[in-house]
Amino acid sequence: MNWIWFAIGSAFFAGLTAILGKLGVEGLNSNLATFIRTVVILFVVITIISIRNEWQLPQHIAAKPVIFLVLSGVATGLSWLLYYRALQLAPASWVAPIDKLSVVIAIVLGVTLLGEPLSIKLLVGAGLVFSGVLVLAL
Repeated sequence: MNWIWFAIGSAFFAGLTAILGKLGVEGLNSNLATFIRTVVILFVVITIISIRNEWQLPQHIAAKPVIFLVLSGVATGLSWLLYYRALQLAPASWVAPIDKLSVVIAIVLGVTLLGEPLSIKLLVGAGLVFSGVLVLAL
């Protein structure tokens, strides 16, 4: 159950990101704001890797995982650019819930592309998230 603490921490910081991001894009181009955020993230990750002495690469790195990490990076970059532009145009309390449709999208893609098991619990949870987004967005 260690993973759950990381997930809760991720959710907390994602929520904080919305508020800080909203404050950060006021009077600043949203693309430049995304760049500044990305540079900060780069330095934070470099610091963590350095402190933990995790710079060792494996002897052989397969191409497939690297390709998927690159594609994930592209998806993240596009998500951030769109998110910051949305924050610039609307209140964080409107943008953040719609952004959480990513939960439903991840469930659908996990089931369809990764073959993850579909359960009633998963369907109900996705439905509740989707319903919550509709309530907050309309």
